[in-house]
Amino acid sequence: MQHLVFVYGTLRKGEANHHYLAQSQCLGSCQSGLDYKLYDLGEYPAVSDGNTAISGEVYLIDDHTLQALDKLEDVPVEYRRETIETPFGTAWIYLYQDSSKLVNEIASGDWCQRV
Repeated sequence: MQHLVFVYGTLRKGEANHHYLAQSQCLGSCQSGLDYKLYDLGEYPAVSDGNTAISGEVYLIDDHTLQALDKLEDVPVEYRRETIETPFGTAWIYLYQDSSKLVNEIASGDWCQRV
């Protein structure tokens, strides 16, 4: 089965975990609706419900890749998987679960522009 996934951090092109998507088709870049906030946790980002748009990329992935991403994101412990509407269709997005760690907001909404 094929799935769409919206990635906003270390899974994006040029980032540390992009190799997980090396065999997947990138459909393009886009921004989310004004429903989220992006935070810097140091080594990786976190997204939670909020009122800003975040930048990301949408990939077409298979079941095996989805399982690998769920393991990477520690679903359902650290992150949970929900759906997001994108210009490419409904995609999965990983949302962070521990709101007590969400203190360093990335106001631009773009992990790649955090520094």
